[in-house]
Amino acid sequence: MSSPTLPSRIPLFPLPNVVLFPRVFLPLHIFEPRYREMVTDALAGERLIGMVLLRDGWREHPDPNPPIFTVGCAGRITHVESLADGRYNIVLRGVERFRVQDEDWSRLYRVGRIDAFADGPPSDPDRLRDGRRRLEALLCRQSSGNGNSPSGIPREMADAELVNALSQYLELTPIEKQALLERPTPCERCAALIDLLEMHLLHADPPGPGCRGVQ
Repeated sequence: MSSPTLPSRIPLFPLPNVVLFPRVFLPLHIFEPRYREMVTDALAGERLIGMVLLRDGWREHPDPNPPIFTVGCAGRITHVESLADGRYNIVLRGVERFRVQDEDWSRLYRVGRIDAFADGPPSDPDRLRDGRRRLEALLCRQSSGNGNSPSGIPREMADAELVNALSQYLELTPIEKQALLERPTPCERCAALIDLLEMHLLHADPPGPGCRGVQ
């Protein structure tokens, strides 16, 4: 069943290189006519848009609606700038993950029939806290070693929200981000993100000296 926070049907915005995570902000420039219509309709309703990732090979697909990954994240429009020529600049804030069960292609843009599912609270807060420390240490190794907080991580940010923000903003491939989005719990997403960063560090230059993590 769908979560009370999301309706059972939402517009879908498929992109080849963008993955949205819950409680993370995403700026978008909307210029294609069908997606301008999508934003107009969303603003007249619940201001929700479902972000989904296009599957590889979408450019060669003969269908105007190429295949997508079925797990996405809904975002609510928190800021909108309407441009004179009909384009939009908008900002979404991730609300909740969902799974696409079916699609309605009767409009210019795709509409998904969805089942929403939340991350929920961390089942093991201590494990998540330890994972945060490991993430901070790994990011510190990637930084210049100037003694500041690694990558400007705010100390007051909740652990699960930090994992989501890093999953979205770090330089990972879209497929890697999609895999993180599909992890069932914040602890498992954190562990998978640690594995990815450690793998990336194997191919990176040696870290600078004097790096220290956030206390």
